[in-house]
Formats: sequence, structure tokens, C-alpha cells
Amino acid sequence: MQKSKAVPTTTELNLLNILWKIQPASVKRVHEKLTETQSVGYTTVLKMLQIMHDKGLVVRDESQRAHLYKAYDSEVHTQNSIIKDLLHKAFSGSKYNLVVRALGDGASKEEINGIRKLLDNLEQKQS
Repeated sequence: MQKSKAVPTTTELNLLNILWKIQPASVKRVHEKLTETQSVGYTTVLKMLQIMHDKGLVVRDESQRAHLYKAYDSEVHTQNSIIKDLLHKAFSGSKYNLVVRALGDGASKEEINGIRKLLDNLEQKQS
């Protein structure tokens, strides 16, 4: 089975974030979780999940009366796709420019230490 090529919209990503936590889930369950943070109609959630299914972002189990949905790709795979898309669209493929812009507003001491460790590990792998 091929991985989805679609990069999700912000709304689709909101639904995927819910599915990654509770999947597989019915439209009703996704709607309940979504309405904890925003006002949206049941039919809107249903339509969005149908569109996402057509785009290959979610899979649907139709074996039960209430169809169950789950994300097609993992959270990490989807995040990587979004980053690659952003990297090419906004930063001409430059990871350096992406990191500089991301850290332009600063980072906590813990984040800096984590980034430093990551960079040290990447450097060791290249040696």
C-alpha cells in the first residue's frame, strides 16, 4: 500500500491530530473530541472525513454501521511531509534558513540543549 502524497490543510491536520490519539474512531467520536475546543457541526466533520478519505489521508472501515476512520499515515510521516513541503515552498530547500527562522523568536534553555544534543549526534554520524 502506497503512502498518502497529500499534504493536509490546517483543518485536516486538526482532525488527524484527534485520530492519532483515539483511532480508529467514528465520526461521532471525532466530532465529540473536536467540539471540546471549537464549535463545529457533525455534518461538517463527516464531510471533512469523507474528503480526507478521497484524498488518501484517512482510511475507513465500513464493516460496521458506524464507519470507523483512522489516519492513513503516522503522525511522524505526516509531519515530515509538511516540513518537506514548507522547506521547499518557503525556504528554497534550505534547512539552515528554516532553522534560523524557527529559532528567530528564541528557544528555551531545554530546547537549546536538546537541539545541541541532536546536532552533536548528527555530526557523530557523519564522522
